[in-house]
Amino acid sequence: MILIEFAQNHPMSNYRRPQTPGATIFFTVSLRAQGSNLLLQEITLLRSAVQRTLRERPVTVNAWAVLPDHMHCIWTLPAEDHDFSTRWRIIKARFSRGLPKGPRTSSQIKRQERGIWHRRFWEHHIRSKVDFDAHMEHCWLDPVRHGLVQKPEHWEFTSFAKMRRASVA
Repeated sequence: MILIEFAQNHPMSNYRRPQTPGATIFFTVSLRAQGSNLLLQEITLLRSAVQRTLRERPVTVNAWAVLPDHMHCIWTLPAEDHDFSTRWRIIKARFSRGLPKGPRTSSQIKRQERGIWHRRFWEHHIRSKVDFDAHMEHCWLDPVRHGLVQKPEHWEFTSFAKMRRASVA
């Protein structure tokens, strides 16, 4: 009786995501273990998972910043496509499968999860040029905000670093 009353007063979250083909979207995707540096330790595995997935399901990558325990990126989906959730599911699964299994909860076993990632990710649909610029700046400056470098251009795990290298060559 108490459980039914609780459920009526506290309904489950309903994650309705916009289904906008061709949308430009900012994402934050986090590891379950805050403070971990797994993404940097396994950057080659992460890059491989991302490259393979985006080769199969292309997007335009406007920005990407990988930090030790989370990453931010901005994607623009193809004009006829709105399915960013599948891309993230595949990227996370490919990355996780490349790592040894660790201890898991019964819920993680039931869902065939490795317990590495947060189940969900945060996304924000970009609404304007000002919004886009603000989120690009967030990707660019986040390594500084987290105390990883003094200047954003010193952080090598971003798409900005790749663009800088290309412009110098």
